[in-house]
Amino acid sequence: MVFCLDNEQPRLPLRSAMVHFQASEVQQLLHNKFVVILGDSIQRSVYKDLVLLLQRDSLLTAAQLKAKGELSFEQDQLVAGGQLGELHNGTQYREVRQFCSGSGHHLVRFYFLTRVYSEYLEGVLEELTYGPAPDLVIINSCLWDLSRYGRCSMESYRENLERVFVRMDQVLPDSCLLVWNMAMPLGERVTGGFLLPELQPLAGSLRRDVVEGNFYSATLAGDHCFDVLDLHFHFRHAVQHRHRDGVHWDQHAHRHLSHLLLTHVADAWGVELPQRDYPSGQPFPAHEFFSYNSTEDFSMSPHLGCGPGVNFVPGPLPPPVPGPVPHGQHRGPVVHRGMPRCAPSSPYHVPRMGGPCRQRLRHSDRLIHTNKLDRQPSAHSGTWPG
Repeated sequence: MVFCLDNEQPRLPLRSAMVHFQASEVQQLLHNKFVVILGDSIQRSVYKDLVLLLQRDSLLTAAQLKAKGELSFEQDQLVAGGQLGELHNGTQYREVRQFCSGSGHHLVRFYFLTRVYSEYLEGVLEELTYGPAPDLVIINSCLWDLSRYGRCSMESYRENLERVFVRMDQVLPDSCLLVWNMAMPLGERVTGGFLLPELQPLAGSLRRDVVEGNFYSATLAGDHCFDVLDLHFHFRHAVQHRHRDGVHWDQHAHRHLSHLLLTHVADAWGVELPQRDYPSGQPFPAHEFFSYNSTEDFSMSPHLGCGPGVNFVPGPLPPPVPGPVPHGQHRGPVVHRGMPRCAPSSPYHVPRMGGPCRQRLRHSDRLIHTNKLDRQPSAHSGTWPG
């Protein structure tokens, strides 16, 4: 899903159905790219599955999904927080992880967030300003925002969403693709670690609050022409892959999420995706991955305005953050559907220097080495030419 301002032409939908990526194809797609993922424990699992898929075609284990703040995961490194500090479920919990591939051509970093905008996030943005500039930012924060910051949490969330998108607009280069992951659907009974025992009475309303929060986040992201991936919609009938805590998801769901995300990114970058036939049944076939259950229907109750035949009429969005027009404010989509961000002068051209882990490439030099992913691993995959 891609939102744009009212006076702009709507951007085309995805040109192809979701692709099931192989590790070699993910390596090609993210070749010489710096990916930053920000969010809660679900986004940490998004990070983990991407790190694993950059190395081999296998799924996360249940233990890997459950682990928190470990010193190392699949060749990555805990940079700050986690076991280097104190493990807890407070709003001051921090965890920064980073993976740099052995070839030096893939850099993925994760920041744990307990609030979509805060002084801590300003510190993260400062790092991104003075360090390597990211090519792809994936972000979500919702559950902590709506459950851990007082009675006016929804109003604060909406204001902080506007703040974070304005700041992202100011800090990120126009060449960077930002994808807002909408919050995934909650179960009727929520017992996740972020919800302290004394906050359990909020569990009943939190499920509905997430829908309302998703509406505001998607709308505000669209006002800034950032991309939106509606995970709530995609996983509304995949309840058998959600854990008993009502919040987290299994390894099959996270691999499915990775395929959705990578398909979206490839389409935004104008990369032609491989077409495959699965004569013996494709991975995660729809009839197995999704299972409609009327008792787990994610249509909201009529009083919220999300039930069948009822329009959701939310409250007004917060006013724009005062101040001058941010430098680099987008007047149109940064990433155009069907158009690569850089037109390569040859099928494969990469400057002779280190990968993003060692030196940031100039935008004019940074390009996808081919606008078509090979069905088989490229002979050049993972190496510099010459």
